[in-house]
Amino acid sequence: MEIYRTKIKPVPGTNYSEVYPRAWALYKQIASKTKRRPYVRSAYFNKEKVFLDLFWEHVRQKNLRDRARRLKYYPCALDLIGYSRIRPSSQLNPMRKSEILHRFTGIYMDKLFHVQIKEYKSGEKHFISIFP
Repeated sequence: MEIYRTKIKPVPGTNYSEVYPRAWALYKQIASKTKRRPYVRSAYFNKEKVFLDLFWEHVRQKNLRDRARRLKYYPCALDLIGYSRIRPSSQLNPMRKSEILHRFTGIYMDKLFHVQIKEYKSGEKHFISIFP
């Protein structure tokens, strides 16, 4: 299995109140470039859009410790989505057969993380999760 090496540093901090403002500022910077839904163009998906809004809904469902753990890798995940051409592990969503889940693996220094993207049969892609 190939792993994408990112040079983007994770957000510094140990708790949610330190990590969240920096990750949110990065999201707002991307969101300010479009009038509609924020997105990142993916190298693996031939520069197709990967929408970012579903990730924030997913993170809000987690407890504060888990939110901080996931948000630390937000800049690394955006770098991976934007520049990785390495094939992810893909499978049909067992709950909904109309969705495909793609799981990319990345590494910063010695810290491994995974990025999950949901693709609908219509071709629309959403960034849904990061986890170390």
